[in-house]
Amino acid sequence: MTIRAVLAALFALFMGVATLPGVARADIEIDVNQGDVRPMPIAVPGFTGGGRGAEMAQVITGNLERSGLFAPIDGAAFPERNLDIGIQPDFAGWKAINAQALVNGAITVEADGKLRVDFRLWDVFTGEQLTGQTFTSTPENWRRVAHKISDLIYERLTGEKGYFDTRVVFVAESGPRGNRVKRLMIMDQDGANPSSLTDGSYVVMTPRFSPTSQEITYMALRPTGSSIYLFNIETARSETLGRFPGMVFAPRFSPEGNRVAFSVERGGNSDIWLMNLATRSQVKLTSDPGIDTSPSFSPDGARIVFNSDRGGSPQLYVMDANGGGARRISYGSGRYMTPVWSPNGDFIAFTKQAGGQFHIGVMRPDGSDERILTSSYLDEGPTWAPNGRVLMFFRDTQGGSPRLWTVDITGRILRPAPYQGSGSDPAWSPLLN
Repeated sequence: MTIRAVLAALFALFMGVATLPGVARADIEIDVNQGDVRPMPIAVPGFTGGGRGAEMAQVITGNLERSGLFAPIDGAAFPERNLDIGIQPDFAGWKAINAQALVNGAITVEADGKLRVDFRLWDVFTGEQLTGQTFTSTPENWRRVAHKISDLIYERLTGEKGYFDTRVVFVAESGPRGNRVKRLMIMDQDGANPSSLTDGSYVVMTPRFSPTSQEITYMALRPTGSSIYLFNIETARSETLGRFPGMVFAPRFSPEGNRVAFSVERGGNSDIWLMNLATRSQVKLTSDPGIDTSPSFSPDGARIVFNSDRGGSPQLYVMDANGGGARRISYGSGRYMTPVWSPNGDFIAFTKQAGGQFHIGVMRPDGSDERILTSSYLDEGPTWAPNGRVLMFFRDTQGGSPRLWTVDITGRILRPAPYQGSGSDPAWSPLLN
């Protein structure tokens, strides 16, 4: 039995589908009643050759450990160091420390100053090379190479796409609670390379990535009113979508990136609108006396999930992308808010307020199979990783400051995000090109 089969069966168990043929549940060693997952032991020694080898291994190790599916082995136990990329490892030594997977690599500084990075992924018990690849990059992009290697390892061992070569845009908060400064910031998914996109002179809210990953839309709130902006990450150019009578908020791109849905509040009533970015033409999608907000497209662009209190309390509804056929999908107790469709189309994530707490949950697009993943004083604003298996959200404590957290769709792997500062309203990018 290969280690990929074990992890594939682990995913099958979590997702409620049949275990793969020939894989015994005893081999997975999961205590379902306790919600414990036995992560796979994996060894990632420092890459040999030119600089950054140890740091690259640390980035890969951190990515895999945070996924909750891998247990990186302490380097002090390694039976070999400075592994030659061209020679098979001594698998007997790695078996002795219970490593099931082994990653080794080498860095070469080429004549033009670029880095060449070779890596191999091994199944320790079969001695089989599972994957290997060569990357060439500029020295300053070494972290991206480490993220790409992490994605290849994750995909080969789980059968699921990785999500490490991505970025997160969010609202960084500072200052006293009554006078918070809110800046738009962007960082790598592991918290590295944080940088400000706005100067904090006005309030920013609900940033959202375009499917191209190079453009962001967000709401800006000034004393003169609210506006929706487009921000190009590469050029740092910002432009408004135009002026609207009333409050405009909650923008989100369509899957193809050429339209933006948003809400407009006028006279106490809020409806959802859609703008074509090429022509700037607008169409009103809802006309209900209730408050309609937080639109999010299905991955195929055919439907929109949104939040509305038209039935007396905030609930989730799905309508056709042209505004027709709205139907309620949430029927549990409590108030449902901030829905966002999974990139895979199989789930809708949401914020739920019930029982004196806030929760992050998921349900199927027809409202079935509702699962509560987190609960606390204030959990809000879920966003999907591009593989549709991990969510980021923000958690606030009474009297504290909001922090970014992640949870997988089983709810078993819950932990703070690596970014150490205060932040809210996260939005996960697609995989970078």
